Amino acid sequence: MRILLFTGKGGVGKSTVAAATASLAASQGLRTLVLSTDAAHSLADAFGASFDEIGSEPTEIAPLLFVEQVDAQRRFEESWADIQRYLLAVLDVAGMDPVAAEELTVIPGAEEVLALLELRLRARSGEWDVIVIDCAPTAETLRLLALPEALGWYMARIFPMQRRLVKLLGPVLTKAAGGVPMPGDTVFDAMQRLHDELLEVHDLLAGPDASVRIVLTPENVVVAEARRSWTMLSLYGYRVDGVVANRIFPSDGADDWRAGWVRAQQAILADVESSFAGLPVWRSVYRAQEPVGVRDLVTLAEDVFADADPFAAPEGEGPFRVSRTPSGAVAHLALPGVTREQVDLARNGDDMVVTVGSYRRLLTLPAGLARLRIAGARVEQGELQVRFVDPAATPAEEDA
Repeated sequence: MRILLFTGKGGVGKSTVAAATASLAASQGLRTLVLSTDAAHSLADAFGASFDEIGSEPTEIAPLLFVEQVDAQRRFEESWADIQRYLLAVLDVAGMDPVAAEELTVIPGAEEVLALLELRLRARSGEWDVIVIDCAPTAETLRLLALPEALGWYMARIFPMQRRLVKLLGPVLTKAAGGVPMPGDTVFDAMQRLHDELLEVHDLLAGPDASVRIVLTPENVVVAEARRSWTMLSLYGYRVDGVVANRIFPSDGADDWRAGWVRAQQAILADVESSFAGLPVWRSVYRAQEPVGVRDLVTLAEDVFADADPFAAPEGEGPFRVSRTPSGAVAHLALPGVTREQVDLARNGDDMVVTVGSYRRLLTLPAGLARLRIAGARVEQGELQVRFVDPAATPAEEDA
């Protein structure tokens, strides 16, 4: 099963490109599901269908092509209800207005995160050859893709201890906290279940059959954000296997005004080719009219991907890999476009903490690396290389 995620700055046409790719897959005989995790669903518009025609279950709109606009509210209620009930009880004891309390117990962005749980269900069903995901705009996508690992640290180190403490001292803690109730087993079970499901989603999306495609338009601001997206997606372990440059002005028959835009876009596209060196950059020309409906979308995808196979599995080991050396090992983490000055590295027990700008990843080291110590690190050609050696190694052995 092939999983393709499409993201990009809002308004660049990612929903159209995602819908076109899914339509092409179905036209090639692949049973395809395209689903939207964006709260502002627009897949129905791309397929020329009404919002009512495409619901919260896979709806067949063409042979082998199914569309789903995830009901984030329903998924939120299913996955967050037990936790929310506990939080409401705490705020009730504090005397907070019920309406205000309900607002406070909804984590910003949680609906988009929980919408990804729908992917887990669809992937586990085994019904699909291709699943195409129309993600939320870039910032929201990065936040939700980073969440499973971020929660992992808390769930592995703090959560078990906290659960045991509450179980042993619940009544005492409740009294000491002025009657504020302590979470019960249902709350802890819900948190554990939610984390396990999100971790499964992370493993799916970071696996060898999944990849992200960044959609952009030839504008400097958009391209700058796309470059950052590639870096951050790589930081969190997700493969980016291509870029779609959308809405390119055709150069033939251009008047003076349009000719100016053509020249400006060509200069930016040259920058795109160099910025995303090593990735295919597929181009989509501005059409005389907006592509709407399956037939137009298939034509769009055929023009964009041309002779390429857009459903081939991504090549390589992914952004993170480990190579062995005589004295230990080297951990490689792809960070395209990043310089040494932009990276901060720290060791915290079995975790390697990598910070790039305002983004941080706690990367739990494999057992083979966790027992070694860090002897040095460098950034070379867009890759962070961290050298690990045996704690007992001599200086001569470290340099080997």
